[in-house]
Amino acid sequence: MGAMCCRSLLRGTYWYQKDTLRPPPMSLQCAPLTKLHIVPSGKGEIFTRFSSIVAKQAMNVHLEQRGSKLITVTLPKQPAPQAFSKEVCQATDIIMCPVCDKYCPFMRLSDSCVYAKVTHLFDNGATVFFAVFMAVWATVFLEFWKRRRAVIAYDWDLIDWEEEEEEIRPQFEAKYSKKERMNPISGKPEPYQAFADKCSRLIVSASGIFFMICVVIAAVFGIVIYRVVTVSTFAAFKWALIRNNSQVATTGTAVCINFCIIMLLNVLYEKVALLLTNLEQPRTESEWENSFTLKMFLFQFVNLNSSTFYIAFFLGRFTGHPGAYLRLINRWRLEECHPSGCLIDLCMQMGIIMVLKQTWNNFMELGYPLIQNWWTRRKVRQEHGPERKIRLPQWEKDYNLQPMNAYGLFDEYLEMILQFGFTTIFVAAFPLAPLLALLNNIIEIRLDAYKFVTQWRRPLASRAKDIGIWYGILEGIGILSVITNAFVIAITSDFIPRLVYAYKYGPCAGQGEAGQKCMVGYVNASLSVFRISDFENRSEPESDGSEFSGTPLKYCRYRDYRDPPHSLVPYGYTLQFWHVLAARLAFIIVFEHLVFCIKHLISYLIPDLPKDLRDRMRREKYLIQEMMYEAELERLQKERKERKKNGKAHHNEWP
Repeated sequence: MGAMCCRSLLRGTYWYQKDTLRPPPMSLQCAPLTKLHIVPSGKGEIFTRFSSIVAKQAMNVHLEQRGSKLITVTLPKQPAPQAFSKEVCQATDIIMCPVCDKYCPFMRLSDSCVYAKVTHLFDNGATVFFAVFMAVWATVFLEFWKRRRAVIAYDWDLIDWEEEEEEIRPQFEAKYSKKERMNPISGKPEPYQAFADKCSRLIVSASGIFFMICVVIAAVFGIVIYRVVTVSTFAAFKWALIRNNSQVATTGTAVCINFCIIMLLNVLYEKVALLLTNLEQPRTESEWENSFTLKMFLFQFVNLNSSTFYIAFFLGRFTGHPGAYLRLINRWRLEECHPSGCLIDLCMQMGIIMVLKQTWNNFMELGYPLIQNWWTRRKVRQEHGPERKIRLPQWEKDYNLQPMNAYGLFDEYLEMILQFGFTTIFVAAFPLAPLLALLNNIIEIRLDAYKFVTQWRRPLASRAKDIGIWYGILEGIGILSVITNAFVIAITSDFIPRLVYAYKYGPCAGQGEAGQKCMVGYVNASLSVFRISDFENRSEPESDGSEFSGTPLKYCRYRDYRDPPHSLVPYGYTLQFWHVLAARLAFIIVFEHLVFCIKHLISYLIPDLPKDLRDRMRREKYLIQEMMYEAELERLQKERKERKKNGKAHHNEWP
């Protein structure tokens, strides 16, 4: 079959097909149409990656169905979100303290009614069950991927395939050719790297990694300063829309700037990771790939999630209280959470970063090859003349397409791994992440099918029985997701404070109930009182609050559990604060141990090989043994007949 017919067949079969769960072929070499989707054996590494995407997409569909059903069943059993937001919306007599120095005005708590309703759509009792469900889903996904990988490896006859002794990298051989030692396997001399030299190079590489992580932290620190400075600027803005939503505007612009910094640093990180990996002088290609993969994943993961970790666990936690604010460099007052809670900031951070990154990646995957190929065709037309109709052979057209990048499928793997982290690590704060990942993967498979079939040259064959080191990274993300979701529920959300109030301080205290009637008064109990005359000079607002009641305000409220100003220890922590803190720590320990036990139980119960595959392998082994037995029996019988024919004495050998 010709190359032209081959490309036409693949394009018509995969680019225009409607079944998005069917993986596109990653080879442009034609082969008989088999159940392996036109992919010849030997394309293991390429097809395995797309099989993992298809498996993840199918599991995302299952996740959305089960997750939606879980929330639908569980949410009505919890106090309705309106029960919490209603109290906020009706709190017109509660005046909140300014969230920044000088320019930020006093505000009614009821002004944050919309944000309270949005927050409590995610911050409710179903969040805990959804976080547990997501942890279980991550484990089930990895276990079923192992089963799927085993089936693919068996179909391609890679189940028992092991890489041969790898050859030494030319760079390593050239660097250490003067020192040699005997290879214990081959018995031949080979270049040898001294232990001291290896340790010194690893130390330098680790120092470079630490420095780049410090660069990320410095970038986050710059974003923090931007948020602190900008919230005051937006509070004094002329437009009422921005002035009244200064915190939301600050968060939105900060996230967009953070995304631009992330994309710029990613370009720098790739060059630094390449430099550090070459500096280490790995012995073989697999060692080089593993080292480079770990560095790139670590750099991009920290770069992508550092601001998210700051908002989830540090924003509004160490600000102090009115009259004694903590400041950066004794100048800038640290940013506080929105009156409706910190979860709304975390949701905005996750949503904007995830949407922008996926949109940018899909645009670059399709747009860059299209532009490059258009430019190549333009140069070819200029060389042959504008009036002459060009009829190039198909092989030359294929040669003019874009070559596959130097790292193979590394960028594709990295994109999927980072997406897996987004759908699991902070899913308790942003439950829409799996839905966005599902939509992105549907588009991703179609774009990759079009890109490989029409825009890229045929990739070189590469045998691989699994996805390599990426599976270990996926397992690490699954473990990290349990820890982060436990902290998000316990620290970032208001789930624990509401639970403590319902059972200890609410109208139903001591009755073992936690219904809607038990949450009456929770909003008022979660706010502390501050005397306005105790403001520092640099924090005192320009307005005296007379626009609310006609007279200057004497007191305002803020989110914390502190004693009133007229108590024996003004603004000291109340007993409720320590009860909430103890409940948060206890929840983290119980949640982590419970989920880890469930994960290990699921891993134990789900076998790595499907039963039908195990039976097929046993059947194959049995047939091989039968064939060997019959061949040996036939050989012995033939020898016996020859001996009888020649009249030679023989022993009574078997059979």
